[in-house]
Amino acid sequence: MPQLNTDERSSFLAERGVLMRVSVVRENGSPLVTPIWFLFEDEAIYFTPRARSEWFGCLKNDPRVALCIDEQPLPYRKVIVEGVAELVFDVGSDDEWRDLYRRIACRYVSQSEAQAYIQNTIEQPRALYRVPLAGAHVKTWRMPIEGEAADGIWHHRYYVRGAQL
Repeated sequence: MPQLNTDERSSFLAERGVLMRVSVVRENGSPLVTPIWFLFEDEAIYFTPRARSEWFGCLKNDPRVALCIDEQPLPYRKVIVEGVAELVFDVGSDDEWRDLYRRIACRYVSQSEAQAYIQNTIEQPRALYRVPLAGAHVKTWRMPIEGEAADGIWHHRYYVRGAQL
């Protein structure tokens, strides 16, 4: 099963427009998954829940997260991170990290659209979390690229004994 090397992983996580799904645990133990914008900097994944979002309440109760960052077109790259989200700035400190939020928004929309979005939502307080990749469980995967063998692309646990691949 081909994995992304560190440079491939960093390049993929820096690509514009790729969404992340954050999975948190509700108080009753059930999962909650939400697609969100993110930023990969300094070997950590940064993201911002709004103060009134359900998943922010979940994070305050239990900071364990699973993050899924993937793509639909070939080579189907994916990065799965299981770790603990660290609260960098709580609600009410938005002014201290607004430039970072602008960098997050610019990954998804143009600079002028990002600025307009920030201005239009400036009264909606947010928190800032990060999940450092060091200390987290990180898995990557992709389909073979040109010149790589296409057999044996799945993890060995998926193959039935005696299977041809």
